[in-house]
Amino acid sequence: MPRRHKNKKRHHARSEPQSHGNAQATAEAGEESTPSFSTQHEGISQGLPMAGSRNTSQGPQRAQTTTTASVAVSCPGSDEAFSSQEEDEAVSSEIPLFTEVSDVDDFQTRIVSLEQFILSRYKLKKPILKADMLHIVGEDYQDRFAEMLKKVSEQIETFFALDMNEVDSIRHSYALVSKLKLPNNGRVRPGKGFPKTGLLMHILGMIFMNGNCVSEEEIWRDLRLMHVYPRRKHFIFGEPRKLITDFVRLEYLECRQVPHSDPPRSEFLWGPKAHLETSKLKVLEFWAKVNGTHPSAFPYCYQEALQDEKERAQARDAARAATTAQVTALSRAMASTTFLPVEESKAFHPSDQNI
Repeated sequence: MPRRHKNKKRHHARSEPQSHGNAQATAEAGEESTPSFSTQHEGISQGLPMAGSRNTSQGPQRAQTTTTASVAVSCPGSDEAFSSQEEDEAVSSEIPLFTEVSDVDDFQTRIVSLEQFILSRYKLKKPILKADMLHIVGEDYQDRFAEMLKKVSEQIETFFALDMNEVDSIRHSYALVSKLKLPNNGRVRPGKGFPKTGLLMHILGMIFMNGNCVSEEEIWRDLRLMHVYPRRKHFIFGEPRKLITDFVRLEYLECRQVPHSDPPRSEFLWGPKAHLETSKLKVLEFWAKVNGTHPSAFPYCYQEALQDEKERAQARDAARAATTAQVTALSRAMASTTFLPVEESKAFHPSDQNI
């Protein structure tokens, strides 16, 4: 089982406006103060807690629980448990995930600029046009545009859980689409802002890799590695306790009290919408991509995910067969229905009347 990588100094590269770029596109990329995570791929995996830290090779060990009702309010317990530890390691809510570096080459700088531009367009809810992106990368790198766009798309996917899809092949317009059907395309609440899907996918991964159930204390312990604390506003995720409460309210997470716990403790499971919109294999693939590895690096979870895919396929086949059988039976019933012929009315002939 892979071990968690040692923490390295995180980087954030400064984006410089390009002299031959489109003025509007460049201005938007700079003025939105969009955080960039593209200096190194491994920087992203350090920004998110590493999946490899979970000891899943021998199989999860979980205590039995009895309460299964979904709770639509924030679960108690974490604030007190970690308040003193928070003060020792607390950081400003506005601190970027990566510090600046000065030795970034020109090619990498263009990638950073491209990523900032794409995220700013998402934040503003505006289309992402290929023509504008070409202006961002500049004439010198247009022959490597496909390579740069692929790299940026992968990095946005691993941090924000957004897929970059072409939505208009004529205008070459793109859009960032949330992997889950969270409200407002991943933003959860109305308005503009950054997506919260990445945090939800991360929590779903934690739950799966800990035996399909994880304590609230363990969630906060892991989120602290991202500088995400209860009651402390995060510059991307906002107030995390409220956000997790939203995930429960929207039925992507289920929160329940651990039976016989004193003081009362809470734990989390996948909610019904998570089961509906994603799968264990997709979540595991997301975690593996964040860690730069393959799902098979987590053998116990990988086998469980493959078995889950098999069961899902069997359920789909059974549902299709049942639908086909119903349609066939209905068609036969309609074909065998006998309609009584309508008796022809007699024609009126004046000669038949008695005069």
